[in-house]
Parts: sequence; C-alpha cells; structure tokens
Amino acid sequence: MQHFIQQANQYGAKSLPFFFLIDFEQQKPLIFPLEEVANQGIYFNLQGKTNYLGKAQQAISIEKHPPAFAQYQQRFDVVQQQLQQGNSYLLNLTYPTEITGNIDFESLFYQADAPYKLWLKNQFVCFSPECFIHIQGNKIFTYPMKGTINAALPDAENRLLNDEKEQREHYTIVDLMRNDLAMVASNIQVTTFRYVDRIATQKGEILQTSSEICGELDKNWQQHIGDLLATLLPAGSISGAPKEKTVQIIQQAECQPRGYYTGIFGLFDGKNLQSAVAIRFISQVDDKYYFHSGGGITIQSRVEDEYQELLEKVYLPIKGKN
Repeated sequence: MQHFIQQANQYGAKSLPFFFLIDFEQQKPLIFPLEEVANQGIYFNLQGKTNYLGKAQQAISIEKHPPAFAQYQQRFDVVQQQLQQGNSYLLNLTYPTEITGNIDFESLFYQADAPYKLWLKNQFVCFSPECFIHIQGNKIFTYPMKGTINAALPDAENRLLNDEKEQREHYTIVDLMRNDLAMVASNIQVTTFRYVDRIATQKGEILQTSSEICGELDKNWQQHIGDLLATLLPAGSISGAPKEKTVQIIQQAECQPRGYYTGIFGLFDGKNLQSAVAIRFISQVDDKYYFHSGGGITIQSRVEDEYQELLEKVYLPIKGKN
C-alpha cells in the first residue's frame, strides 16, 4: 500500500490523470495512468467518464442459489456476540450467493444502469450505486448509503424512513463518515440528511436512504492524494464502527478475504476525483459466479430480516430484464 500512496502522490503533484482500484484488505492496490488502463483489461464508467468503446448486446439472466440460512446464521451469531460485548455497534456482514445463467461480464458492464461501473476481465464486474468520495475543487463530498426496502411494499418509503433500526444504522454511519472526513478536511457539514433514492432492478425498484456530507480540503490536496485515500480506508459504510475493531470482527465472521469486493475504485482527472465503493459485485472463480452482497448489523437486527436483505440485493440493475 505504501507504494500505491507514493505513486498516487506523485501523479497528483504532476496533475497526471490516473485510475485506481484498492481491495478491502489493502493488499493488492492498482494504479495506472489513464491511457494504460484498458491495456490492463480494466474498463470503467464513472458518472459517464469511461474508457470503454465496445458494445455488447447479449441478453443476460441469472438464477440465484441462496446460501443455506444456517450458514448465514453462524456468521450472524459471531457478529451479534461481538455487538453484545460492546466491541462494535455497527458491522457490515457480507456473504456470496452463487448464481448461474448466461453470464457475460462485458454485456453486464454495458447494459447495467448504475452510476459507477467497473469490469476487470476474467475476475469481476461491478455496478455500484454508492459514491466513496467526490472531490470538486477543494470540496470533498461523501454519500453514505444505509437502509433498503422493496419499493413494491405498501407505504414503502415511510416504512423505511420510520424504521427504528434503519434510523439508528443511518445515524451511526453518518457520524462515522463525518469523523472520517474530519481526518482529511475541515468545516465538515451534513448538507442533506437521509434522502431516498429509487434504484431500478430487473425485479422492480428498491428504495435506499443516503445522506450528503461535505468538507473543505487544503488547496494542495492533489499532492497528498494517496495519503488522503489511505486515511479514509476502508469505506465506513461497508465496514462499520468503530472501524479498526469492526474490521477484525469481519475477518473473524466472514472467514475469507473480500478482495476487491467492498474496496474502492475511482478516477483522478488531473484536477478532481470521483470514486465509488465496489458493491453490487459479481466475481468469477474458475467456472463459477458469485454475487456478493451484505448489510449493516446492529444489536437490534433480526437474522431473518438480514438474510432477506442479503438476497434482495442480488439483482441486475437492468430495467425490464430478468
């Protein structure tokens, strides 16, 4: 990671545009000047900024094969024990779901309707709805996303906004991200609190709550861009609080590294930075495919609800597709 930090700082000081990808464990970060990215088999689209010139039209459909409830419950129980001991008060627990179907990463990358997309050949495709940080001028923004509900449920928006467990989870993550931004910026403000996003999926819409947090950076932040990114990792929304201890519990509960799933990826254009959290993520392992998903666990969480949320997040954001 130290080499990544030095390289990013050098590129930033020279205003040299670059792409970066950092795994959750920060063991295999990647950084390339923009013109080299496609040659590495990496294609991105961040809010319309893309290096992808192809066109794939194969219709995609998937069938999910949910993990056994008892297996998920084992991990959930490990987390709950730690929460009850006071070692964490919010933890993002994830689990891979095997999927089958006519799965083609290029077609998925092309067809997915998402603000942040990434395709690493023969490894994974990601179509994330969640920003990590956005830096425009000397202002840094983050948009923590916590709380999900099926939009087809009766009075879904009010149910989501008034759910006590979801409220506490969102307050916690906003507080965590405020504290994170305060490590690299000043004048931290929550500019919009708990607004509802509608996200299209092949099974209909889901609702998610997000907030906007803003701070001010030093005018020469580009010269320290590597240190800035490293200070904020891992993303609070997909780890938990307090962060360091919670990450240790995640490793204990999940029993395997997450790799690039729940890491971050982004683009520095020479002046500004746009980045995303690598969620809504399908990995390829030999001839099998896994859709990785998860959710925030608090001491109020019910295992049945969390298991259901895990499965609801296994979707393709392709309107009208199955």
